[in-house]
Amino acid sequence: MRIRIAKSITVFVILLNFIAVYFIWKLLSSHGKIKVISEVVVTSTPIFNESIGVKKRNKYQNEVTFIIRAFEHFDHDIVETVKSVLNIYPNATVLIVADTPVYPPIVFNTSNFVKFVNLKISLTNTFKDRTPNLQIRNKYAFFIPDSTRLNSKKLLEKLINLSTKEPDKIIAVPYKGSKEVKCLRLHLNIREWLIRFDELSPTRECDFIKGKHALFINTQVLFKMPDPFMLPFPDALYIQSASKYIKVTLAVDVLLNNGRELFKSRHNQWKLQQLERERQKSMFNSLELKKVTKENGVIEWFGCRRDTQRCFGSIVDETPDYLWEGKWTPPCCLAGLRQTARHVLEQLEEARVRYWLEGGSLLGAMRGGDILPWDYDVDIGIYQDDITRCTWLLRAADKPITDPQGFVWEKAVEGDFYRVHFSQINRLHVDIFPFYSRNGTMTKDTWFKTHPQDREFPEYYLKPLSTIDF
Repeated sequence: MRIRIAKSITVFVILLNFIAVYFIWKLLSSHGKIKVISEVVVTSTPIFNESIGVKKRNKYQNEVTFIIRAFEHFDHDIVETVKSVLNIYPNATVLIVADTPVYPPIVFNTSNFVKFVNLKISLTNTFKDRTPNLQIRNKYAFFIPDSTRLNSKKLLEKLINLSTKEPDKIIAVPYKGSKEVKCLRLHLNIREWLIRFDELSPTRECDFIKGKHALFINTQVLFKMPDPFMLPFPDALYIQSASKYIKVTLAVDVLLNNGRELFKSRHNQWKLQQLERERQKSMFNSLELKKVTKENGVIEWFGCRRDTQRCFGSIVDETPDYLWEGKWTPPCCLAGLRQTARHVLEQLEEARVRYWLEGGSLLGAMRGGDILPWDYDVDIGIYQDDITRCTWLLRAADKPITDPQGFVWEKAVEGDFYRVHFSQINRLHVDIFPFYSRNGTMTKDTWFKTHPQDREFPEYYLKPLSTIDF
């Protein structure tokens, strides 16, 4: 009897377990169906349309990386500028690019959408950490200057539409209430180390823009630049884009707002001016542009001077290193050569020394009345008998001598000739070769295998001596 009761209880418990499992299965199945039905129902409701609208807005901000490059550590509006971006595009990525860690440090209470990129090489960071190009994963880059305020949720949509129409161009966005931007044309001659700025009449397309503005760029275009984050920004970017024949288009009907006014104190203005000069000099040196002609006609030199070394080192096989790069002699070096040659010719003329142009210098005078654009020295021939007429040549025979104008005269160590240097530091030079007549043929004691163009010649070529522009 007890056994039957125990069996009944066991069967009852098993039955209850089956019933419990059945209801749990039903509950889970019902929840799955509700979920599926819920998704199906949502697709046909207006709420999902609203969701589509949100996604559409996110789509634009997810296609763009905001970048702040032009700012100063000692007076900036970075925090409010970033807030302005995130207030309108809360999921936007913002990169703050600086040459050194920002000091004092800036701390954001936002999510991971804001990132600092420190370009300074440090043992504590990686190549990826300090390379902005590797941090940009979106299709577009939007460079906004410090103290910017965004004013429209449709801003990115408009800019993306403009860029889609002209994907190979940079879009410049002006600021409301700021001075009107100035459009310039760049004439870039990399071979001759030259750049010239020309002001254009009002137009939407140019090479270089002055005045406060933001830049919207397709990242494929941005990554064509050798160093898109070089300072001063965006000046360096414009020179690089001009070298790639990439134009800048000024946006119409799109404006940004200014934030607070920066650099109000005279001290900060002075600091900014000093930094701008240093950065401009560094930029032109890095881009190897020696002669800069501004839009107002002023010429600025960023190459060698008398108190600096020349732009190139020792010559091997009569071929300067810049010729291998497809460039001609830097214009600052040509200017130094001209100055040295004029001085030497004046001294020889004053001493009544008979002289003439030799080799490539003669060829340059015949072709264009100037030094050949790829030549790196000036060669002059004189009568050996006339050396005693020139005090500087006589004094240079024993040891180098510097004349009152700072030019250095010396006897060359490579052979029987003289050399006149631009200065003690800058070794641009003019070579003076003494010739003498032998049976009516002008010859000399020093010949170079690397100068196959040098030849003996009949003395009557020099009688009479004539003049030529040089």
